Amino acid sequence: MTATTRSIEIAQIAARAADAKQAENLVALDVSGPLPLADIFLIASGRNERNVIAIAEEIIDVLHEQGVRILRREGLQEGRWALLDFGDLVVHVFHEEDRMYYSLERLWKDCPVVELNIPTPTEANA
Repeated sequence: MTATTRSIEIAQIAARAADAKQAENLVALDVSGPLPLADIFLIASGRNERNVIAIAEEIIDVLHEQGVRILRREGLQEGRWALLDFGDLVVHVFHEEDRMYYSLERLWKDCPVVELNIPTPTEANA
């Protein structure tokens, strides 16, 4: 099984929102095969607690504007690991130290990577 077109579209929107708040190391994994509850994990890093919170809040706001409802959020106030559950998309925004510790990419290494089409600064200004 593979992620739906809609899940990929929502992940792209969330990735662009995260990028707008200077998220680092954005990775999307198609977890639809081993995990029947979600299609895609979007993983991003923030440099510090405030950055993690800003990234997570931007994703929530932008997806809300697109009519995507958040089902659950965890860890937002601490700013170390924010988990945002949008159903088919689950977003993990980590403080960079916690991301290295938990290493979700290693845990889900057998899952295909979903390409994220985030414009580079020169493409965005063109």
